[in-house]
Amino acid sequence: MLDIHTHITEYNHNEITEVIKRAKNVGVKIIIAASTTINSCFQSIKLSNTYNIIYSGIGLHPMDLKTPINETILKTLENFTKKSNKIVTFSEIGLDFLDDMPDRKIQYDAFREQIRLSIQLNLPIIFHSRNADLETLRILKEEQAYKVGGAMHYFQSDINIANKVIDLGFNISIAKPILNNIELQKTVKNIPLNKIVLETDSAPQPFKKNREKWTEPRHLYDIAEKLSSLYDCDINELQKITSKNSYDMLFKIPI
Repeated sequence: MLDIHTHITEYNHNEITEVIKRAKNVGVKIIIAASTTINSCFQSIKLSNTYNIIYSGIGLHPMDLKTPINETILKTLENFTKKSNKIVTFSEIGLDFLDDMPDRKIQYDAFREQIRLSIQLNLPIIFHSRNADLETLRILKEEQAYKVGGAMHYFQSDINIANKVIDLGFNISIAKPILNNIELQKTVKNIPLNKIVLETDSAPQPFKKNREKWTEPRHLYDIAEKLSSLYDCDINELQKITSKNSYDMLFKIPI
């Protein structure tokens, strides 16, 4: 299995080896370390150069935009790809319309510029959208992001949005909300399995006092197990299909 979206760089460095070991024990073969800032891009690439199982996503998260995007930032992102062959996606970029988020013009400009760079570099996009689905899809369409494709990260929307995402040439990325969200389960059952990819969005969760309950890449198995039940599909077949979807999307080659 491929965990297409994590924030594994945020774990304490001393923990990462064990986090990876637990992931391997349930059949995770590749973990994508998404980025949110220029500094986290450095950390993602460093981690991918340390562990064979980890690949990198680069990009600026809409929540972390402190200033307007500029040519220096874009050139820095581009230069990352010249220094590492383990960068496989622009992740995590998009729009976030929660209260107290960065100015929307800054978000729009950063999103558009990063889409343009992703097309230039032929890297798929794992996009973030919160309270902004229609606007996010509009920008993706206007910027012709279907040329590189990718996935809608941490999908929790309805079937109408899912169909629009798929029509635009993107996959639907399913995470842990599928385990307990009944409405989401009903929606996902109507999405073609050949458009589904898996993620955990793993990150340290100190608000959970029990360390065992922190989300890690190992929980990808739980997500796959739930999906196999929803699709009435053998879990091995479910893993095979979603892994192929992820390989095709990220590496541009079938398995």
